[in-house]
Amino acid sequence: MESENNLEQQAVDTIRVLSIDAVQKANSGHPGMPMGAAPMGHVLYAHTMNYNPGNPEWANRDRFILSAGHGCMLQYSLLHLTGFDVSIDDLKNFRQLHSKTAGHPEHGLIDGVDVTTGPLGQGFANGVGFAIAQKHLAARYNKPGFPIFNYKIYAICSDGDMMEGVTSEAASLAGHLELGNLIYLYDDNHISIEGDTAISFNEDVAKRFEAYNWHVQVVEDGNDLTAIQNAVRNAQLETQKPSLIKVRTQIAYGSPNKVNTAGAHGSPLGPDEIKLVKEGFGFDPESFFEVSAEVADFYKKAGDKGKTTNQKWDELFAAYEQEFPDLAAEYTLARKKQLPEGWKDQLPVFEPSKDKMATRVASGKVLNAIADKLPGLIGGAADLAPSTETLLKKFTSFSSEDRGGRNLHFGIREHAMGSALVGMALTDGVIPYGATFLIFSEYMRPPIRLAAIMKIRPIFIYTHDSIGLGEDGTTHQPVEQLIALRAIPNITLIRPADANETAQAWKVALEHNDGPVVLVLTRQGLPVLDQQKYGKAEGLEKGAYILSEASAEAKLILIATGSEVALILEAQQDLEAAGIPVRVVSMPSWELFEKQDAAYRESVFPKNIRKRLAVETGSPLGWHKYVTDEGDILAMHTFGESAPAEDLYKEFGFTKENVINKAKALLD
Repeated sequence: MESENNLEQQAVDTIRVLSIDAVQKANSGHPGMPMGAAPMGHVLYAHTMNYNPGNPEWANRDRFILSAGHGCMLQYSLLHLTGFDVSIDDLKNFRQLHSKTAGHPEHGLIDGVDVTTGPLGQGFANGVGFAIAQKHLAARYNKPGFPIFNYKIYAICSDGDMMEGVTSEAASLAGHLELGNLIYLYDDNHISIEGDTAISFNEDVAKRFEAYNWHVQVVEDGNDLTAIQNAVRNAQLETQKPSLIKVRTQIAYGSPNKVNTAGAHGSPLGPDEIKLVKEGFGFDPESFFEVSAEVADFYKKAGDKGKTTNQKWDELFAAYEQEFPDLAAEYTLARKKQLPEGWKDQLPVFEPSKDKMATRVASGKVLNAIADKLPGLIGGAADLAPSTETLLKKFTSFSSEDRGGRNLHFGIREHAMGSALVGMALTDGVIPYGATFLIFSEYMRPPIRLAAIMKIRPIFIYTHDSIGLGEDGTTHQPVEQLIALRAIPNITLIRPADANETAQAWKVALEHNDGPVVLVLTRQGLPVLDQQKYGKAEGLEKGAYILSEASAEAKLILIATGSEVALILEAQQDLEAAGIPVRVVSMPSWELFEKQDAAYRESVFPKNIRKRLAVETGSPLGWHKYVTDEGDILAMHTFGESAPAEDLYKEFGFTKENVINKAKALLD
């Protein structure tokens, strides 16, 4: 028994030594956290979690989130030791150009990282999305004798995570939903960059989480492997409440001069201090990236256990396929990121009528038309479902009592909603969406950006997209949000012009698998455009298309998105009547347009038609690329005001008369 304990301690200390060596070689990083949290990581990877290094995407693996992403050498060391495709050379290449071992863990860059973390609080909140998705999958697919999805979500969080506001939002939601599949270990080391956390943070975290309806335990000694393991076991037995295990650790444990200091948080220990650490742990001070044969064998066996567990699950799923072939086929298709046959046939076609229809209303009709065919489609709003038209009317609400419900109620927690959608989008079999007003996308920028980095596809629905929302005034009228979102690499933003473009926007969103999709929709009613008279709404798929061609060779191109498309169509009619041939282009998505070949882009915006006018009730930034130096932009240059929408459009020049005058001025 003593030799086993010694081996376990040697294994923990190996994590510490690998971590400080990698940080020192890179001359950059955070050595202190891995040194203090190594016992927690060891307990999870050696004794607790189900995972298979040979099949990192195994569907029923436990998920692990290093919310304290700055301590990523802890995770990289464990991934290497347990047999993932992470070599010693990868550890030596930590934080270097094109390395798999980036400065914070990145999903898709390296095997075994379930989500990209770094901005504090994000990983914590992502886990809530993972937990919702697991509960929902279990409700749909698990059958008596077939626990297909029973995995748990583990995380290691830091003092910084506990301070971030998104953590409070997510913890509140998780406690309300009784997500007992969450087990979080809190690395309570009392140190942040500025020093002891007491200078800014002295709340009782345990009581706070008890108030959130979490199961809370405290481990007083972060080096007590038995106590940590017992606490994790207790958390596994608590299936109703999410669990927080507060573990009192020492940052840079084992460093004689830097333990419990801010100096170990974000800087290498230095060669001399590393020698002292290695001597203290019984390692050769002149050896680097040292892993003994005994430790290597210990962790290899830990990793190999998952292969057997994975194999048993494969056998279970094979039997499940025989017993429940339809459900098995449905999930298998979803894992391949494919959609069921016939779903597109459910997309509604809207006929022109005297009645106008807001694109948010059209979106709600599309959602409800396709929901039956897309069992993985699940989502909701930040307390705004009636306003964003995102309720799936045939389905119940996801709750602590009903895990099969497909309507999510995130409450007024936009930031947590965005982060939860990221965790859900990383779960095969789930197509998540979340909605709020466009102005409140500001609360969700971090998860949108991280989804774009990971190239995953949550669907963000933003309604009330312009000054057209009216009387709520400047605080609620988005001006700069469109260009701010378009500026994010690998995002697809779509602002449809009418109900049929909205249906096509949903088609694009659901078929897209390479980054987040943002649907930007109106509060106010818009005409349903006559597709017999104008271009087919399918043109939306190319980002921009000729909606209405000039009667002769065009002298001018009018360009708009969303609600302003109907406006430029009216202007075209009067200009044509005045003998001025004008082309109208609907441009719902810059990103989709930029993906088209040069020939198509030239066909929409010929180089010889230099006179162009872009019209959008947002910032003019970015439009210069499309209007050329001989064009103009009708846009917002100030914030809006509080007034009825019609008055605001007149006040800021979004009228047919002003469009015509600007067009004529360009031609003159």
